[in-house]
Amino acid sequence: MLNRLSKPTILRRAVVSNCGGRLSITTIKSRPTLIAHSRPFHGGRVLLQENTPKREFFSTGFGKLIKWSIVTSGVIVSTVGVSLLGFFIYDSTTYKECDVPEFIDVPKLALSPEVGGPENLPILRENLDAFDSETKEKLSYRPKLVVLGSGWASVGLLKSLKRGDYDVTVVSPQNYFLFTPLLPSAATGTLEVKSLMASIRKIVNDVSGHYLEAKAEKVEFASNLVKVSQVNPQTGEKRCFYIPYDKLVVAVGSTANTHGVEGLENCARLKTAEDAIDLRRRIKNILEVACLPTTTDEERKKMLSFVVCGGGPTGVEFAAEVFDLLNEDLPKTYPRILRQEVSVHIIQSRSNILNTYDETISEYAMQRFKKEDIDVLINSRVDKILPDKVIFKQKNSLTGEIELKELPFGLCLWSTGVAQNPLAKEIVQDLSSFQRNRRAIETDSHLRVLGAPAGQVYAIGDCATVRTDLAEHAVEFVRQFIVNRHLHPSRSTEIITDDDIKHLSLSYEEIYDLARELVRRHPQTREHLYNVEDILPKYDVKKCGSLDFDQITQLLKEVESKATSLPATAQRAHQQGKYLGKKLTKVVRSSEAQLTSENPDLISDESVYKAFKYVHLGSLAYIGNSAVFDLAPGYSFVGGLIAMYLWRGIYFAQTVSLRTRVLLFMDWLKRGIFGRDILTV
Repeated sequence: MLNRLSKPTILRRAVVSNCGGRLSITTIKSRPTLIAHSRPFHGGRVLLQENTPKREFFSTGFGKLIKWSIVTSGVIVSTVGVSLLGFFIYDSTTYKECDVPEFIDVPKLALSPEVGGPENLPILRENLDAFDSETKEKLSYRPKLVVLGSGWASVGLLKSLKRGDYDVTVVSPQNYFLFTPLLPSAATGTLEVKSLMASIRKIVNDVSGHYLEAKAEKVEFASNLVKVSQVNPQTGEKRCFYIPYDKLVVAVGSTANTHGVEGLENCARLKTAEDAIDLRRRIKNILEVACLPTTTDEERKKMLSFVVCGGGPTGVEFAAEVFDLLNEDLPKTYPRILRQEVSVHIIQSRSNILNTYDETISEYAMQRFKKEDIDVLINSRVDKILPDKVIFKQKNSLTGEIELKELPFGLCLWSTGVAQNPLAKEIVQDLSSFQRNRRAIETDSHLRVLGAPAGQVYAIGDCATVRTDLAEHAVEFVRQFIVNRHLHPSRSTEIITDDDIKHLSLSYEEIYDLARELVRRHPQTREHLYNVEDILPKYDVKKCGSLDFDQITQLLKEVESKATSLPATAQRAHQQGKYLGKKLTKVVRSSEAQLTSENPDLISDESVYKAFKYVHLGSLAYIGNSAVFDLAPGYSFVGGLIAMYLWRGIYFAQTVSLRTRVLLFMDWLKRGIFGRDILTV
């Protein structure tokens, strides 16, 4: 019996016979095939099984790759199909029949509010949705917390509050939260504006609160009322009413600083979603008009000149985004001559851009822009802005003389610092005997407004500043400076008395060093002390080349009145909002526990929570397919595409909702596949 051949034999089909104990194999067909094994004899005849060429192919490395590719493709297609089916099943459940209840409970005071207050206006003591849910109905008996604004500070507060502690009402003329750090990307079509917006109503609903789209105009501290106004969209009539509060949080943000420059109506801004949409429309209109045969070559060059006034983060990022748009996407859809005649300019009053960042970062950004042909005009101050050109003064680097120059533009962006919001200015005026700063509402270290009833009114975000008392600590600053400069730092400062300090004078060079020391200790003073030599002659009335102690104190008072103690950034505002949300929760719960005790007493902020402390997590900026990171004094990181993706990742993680993260990812993916989109209606 032949059970298995010892090795493969090339045969197509064979007849095997057993003749007298001898084995005889006769080939029937000559086409060879590799034989793997055979079956036992049956009646002196056996058919040998064969491996087909198809089976041999899939046993090779390339064949396995094809096989697994087919399997993987099948799995992917099946997964996508099942996902689509699941989506359509879910989507079908979102379409509901109209179900309007016949009777709805509404508070009587919401329909017919009582009238009162200093101006005898309606007082909103109950909201229309107070009985919409059992939770809201219970909250109507809780302390009333009114939040003015819907920016970073307000959202940070709302997300830190515990539901059920306060009856929250948010008042803001914008019914959305805007992710402002990415506004330059939205203005140039890299991102869609809606990808940066989150519904403030949804955020307020998380704490079972109420939202009113209105504008706060005045705070009546004596009556615990906020005067609010709204314009009727049909009649244009302005209507006002009051909102009562137990605790008030002012987080109205800031406006652009004009610096007294004429003609700012000829500039664009970049503070709101409407600004980003307007900028995108202007860029599109400029490019389209530049293509028309009626546009002369000289007009085309002027129109394709983009000017940014201000070398801060917003101005630098917008200039970089515009350059990327014109360099990467313009040649694909517009005549090539447009790319040749495009120019981008930055007018900066200081000696470098990003002057609030580390010097290494500023130098890197300058070199990067120089390489990309972005014109940076340093030591230049805007004097006037006309409809088609900017008039500015620039200091000649060789002669030191001030020269008057002009720069034509098709689009000019004004981005030079922040100024007080009208409501913040009104509050500072009402509390003028307690408020000294002209730029923001002053608070103590617990973020309570100075001069307002204790524990009732707080101010956070860009509209507020924590009092620094630079002038009051002038003696300590000067004493420490003298010890560090003229004595060994380990020597005690007590060897220099207050009387010694008040009778000394410092030369200009010493004051320059003192200013640098103050900038290191108080970074918020950088803008005002960076070029301190420009303001020294104002106090050196005797022109003796030095200032005495009283003159130094007056200089510090001026700096203190202009500077804010913390940077006007989203990072700072968000930290303050989170801090205040956690503290207000602690305060209300401690108050309730105190009321149930045998000796009830007033609960103060200091007794339940520590003072606010700002933690600088670093600053970052996009500078055209590259990014810079200012992590801490002396620690910085700059780079190309890898840094840019890290910059995107950080902002991606900071967005406030899953919806915005998905939209951001899709926008960046769309930019990579189809390019930027500046289409506007």
